Amino acid sequence: MSTSLRVLIVEDDAVDRMACRRAFAAADAGFDLLEADSGELGLELARSQRPDCILLDYHLPDLTGLEFLAHLNQDAAPGTPVMMLTGADSAAVAAEAMRLGARDYLVKDVDGYYLELLPGAIHRMLREQQLLDDKRQVEAQFRTLVEQMQAISYIAELGGSGALRYISPQIGLLGYSPAEWLADPALHGRLMDPAQRAATLAALQQSRRDGSPLHLDYRLHARDGRAVWLRDQAELVRDEQGQPLFMQGIMIDITQIKLGEQALLASQQALRSLSAHQEQIKENERKRIAQEIHDELGGLLTGIKAYIAVSIERAAAAAAPAEPLLAEAAGLAQDAIDTVRRVITDLRPSVLDQLGVWAALEWYAEQVERRSGLHCQCTVAAAAAELELDAGRSTMLFRIAQEALTNVVRHAGASNAALQVDYADGVLELRISDDGQGIEAERLLNRESWGILGMHERCRHFDGELKITGRPGQGTTLQLRLPLDDQHEY
Repeated sequence: MSTSLRVLIVEDDAVDRMACRRAFAAADAGFDLLEADSGELGLELARSQRPDCILLDYHLPDLTGLEFLAHLNQDAAPGTPVMMLTGADSAAVAAEAMRLGARDYLVKDVDGYYLELLPGAIHRMLREQQLLDDKRQVEAQFRTLVEQMQAISYIAELGGSGALRYISPQIGLLGYSPAEWLADPALHGRLMDPAQRAATLAALQQSRRDGSPLHLDYRLHARDGRAVWLRDQAELVRDEQGQPLFMQGIMIDITQIKLGEQALLASQQALRSLSAHQEQIKENERKRIAQEIHDELGGLLTGIKAYIAVSIERAAAAAAPAEPLLAEAAGLAQDAIDTVRRVITDLRPSVLDQLGVWAALEWYAEQVERRSGLHCQCTVAAAAAELELDAGRSTMLFRIAQEALTNVVRHAGASNAALQVDYADGVLELRISDDGQGIEAERLLNRESWGILGMHERCRHFDGELKITGRPGQGTTLQLRLPLDDQHEY
């Protein structure tokens, strides 16, 4: 505010104008006075001179004070602060003047005490006007900033209603104006996806009732039918004393992000299905190769061994010494037969197809113990043993157990391992633990650890969950949880 204030006095009574001049002069506060003895002249001076404020009498020869205010705010000098001078019995006039834009008023008492208050009242009115202007400027800057953002911003009341005080023009993203949105509090809920509506409204209401932070993703249907995904985030705003005021939030359009996530999930599912299909092809091929080796190569080796045995028996019957090479050939043929059996078992153990996965797991634990010296205990709970899993899940469980025990033998340095199978509440659980050196965290996070990655993918194809935990020196535990529900056969 400048040190010299320009005050326009609009007063038709010359004596009253003189009294006002004396009051301002006595205040010695640097007032420059402009005077008008009619409403029209006052409006012209207000328009041309742009005073800091106007001191307005209600009774003018050509206009009433209320008419003056109407013209002033319409086309003369809108926004100029006005102090109204009224009679002692004019409370209604003062109220109407304030409604039309007067900033303050003084009652003209017969003893002229109002003149002593006049300079101070003018200063107070202008200070209030400056504060109001500053507030409006800050609000305008804030509104401009908010409305330039891509997000929809809003202010919501606290409490059960959660009514909105404000919503930014970006609500046009959904095809609605701020006025339409604020006029219909139920519109927000009606636009929600029916499958999400109850849970979403409950979360919104709880946040606005408790003042708790909100972070929520949900889908709305725009006026034109488009599905729009929004991320709704809100925080509680408090005053300087820490008292809660309202919730301030933003809604961000994340439709493209959600579409990308859906496309990624679809791609992952397609890759997972492809991987499972490839695994099935591989298992079928292993089974076919194992069968051919058994039927053809195994048969040939068995025939060769039989011929050699017959030759040795004939030589013995003729009391002739057997050819030493024949005995050696018989031993080599047996070694070849044993190798073929081992290859067939590695490709596809026949016990898995003939006796089922539980017998196959027990058999494989015995094989591991016999071949490696690792003490391997297999326990299948009675509830699990009663289950008859389909071929796909049976193969998955066996291959994961095979991979896990192979890793124990190769990397754990363990003396003991335990394989436990349980079933409860529709969930089958396979747990394999050892007392070895413990798997390192780096290996668990290594995306190039194809054995671990393969176990995870096999498990996920059947909606299972696989966890591998380990601590240095305290061994490693693999836990597979497989929900069965109605997916297994009894």
